[in-house]
Amino acid sequence: MAIAYVPRPAAIVIDIEGTTSSTWFVHRTLYPFSRAHFEPYLLKDAPAIWELRRSICAEAGLSEESSTQELVEVLNAWLDRDEKRTPLKTLQGMIWRDGFDSGELTSHFFPDAVPTLRRWRGEGIRLAVFSSGSIDAQHAWFGHTPEGSILPLIESHHDTRTAGPKKVARSYEVIRQQLGLPAQRILFLSDLVDELDAAAADGWLTCGVRRRGDQYWERGVAGHPEITRLDELHWEGGHR
Repeated sequence: MAIAYVPRPAAIVIDIEGTTSSTWFVHRTLYPFSRAHFEPYLLKDAPAIWELRRSICAEAGLSEESSTQELVEVLNAWLDRDEKRTPLKTLQGMIWRDGFDSGELTSHFFPDAVPTLRRWRGEGIRLAVFSSGSIDAQHAWFGHTPEGSILPLIESHHDTRTAGPKKVARSYEVIRQQLGLPAQRILFLSDLVDELDAAAADGWLTCGVRRRGDQYWERGVAGHPEITRLDELHWEGGHR
């Protein structure tokens, strides 16, 4: 058990994979589900898909005349390398949203996550999400938990398209400005030290979440405060 004390924040911005939810669930359930649907989605005749195809071509340096099969190969290669490419995440968000809406998918949360998010919100702390997964995917994820939708707990959603890369300090500046709070009143929770470092570089409070057995557990979180469950986080002055 690890307990961390930090100043009470006005807002908490949470990562998803490795923080509220298992990275293994994402890799072993969601990734294969999206991979199986890349081709049929890219073949849809819709403006959003046309734009997505152009984005994939631009990101991969391909001609806009590239075949669907070529685009699928690019997407599979990005997924194999776990690259957080915005066109990939956008398409996954579309696929997952439909999978959640149809009942084929249900999101995963660690047992401590949802009760702790509810408690923080009940304490008047604002909650936001910053994930490499698209905002569409985030809405689907928080809207289809085993406990039903918890979207009302979340004030705002941010992804790499709206804020920027998660390992770059400028992205946290963008989110801070959108929240309208000073950096020292915002707490960021993540399992990845590079993301924590980027948030700290913009002046945010940080706390690393190390879920034993999850993908990045052995990497540690360097000099950041550390917890293994969200309910191990306490506010300085003796209050949770």
